[in-house]
Amino acid sequence: MSGITTHVLDTARGRPAAGVPVRLETRIPGGRWETLGRGITDEDGRLRDILPPAYELVEGSYRLTFDVASYFAAHGSQGFYPEVSVTFVVRDAAAHYHVPLLLSPHGYSTYRGS
Repeated sequence: MSGITTHVLDTARGRPAAGVPVRLETRIPGGRWETLGRGITDEDGRLRDILPPAYELVEGSYRLTFDVASYFAAHGSQGFYPEVSVTFVVRDAAAHYHVPLLLSPHGYSTYRGS
């Protein structure tokens, strides 16, 4: 399992959100964002391996971007937010960072999980 993971739950449907495309980026010197990895949530709504296997997590700013428009379109609905971006800070590179997303067509919330 990588040092950064996520889990998406569709609270409107009461089930995991499978098939959500996710992009992970890190802020590099100069303020630009650099893509580290991409993935799609599994049947349980989880993405356990978004970081490349050889990547060593370092302290800094990271951003997960969830393509929720494609998820809702695949389920025959529309959401208010086409994407959700969650920016967070890694202060301890040896720790695990789990960033869940609770999703519905007209809102979302997130928190630092375990």
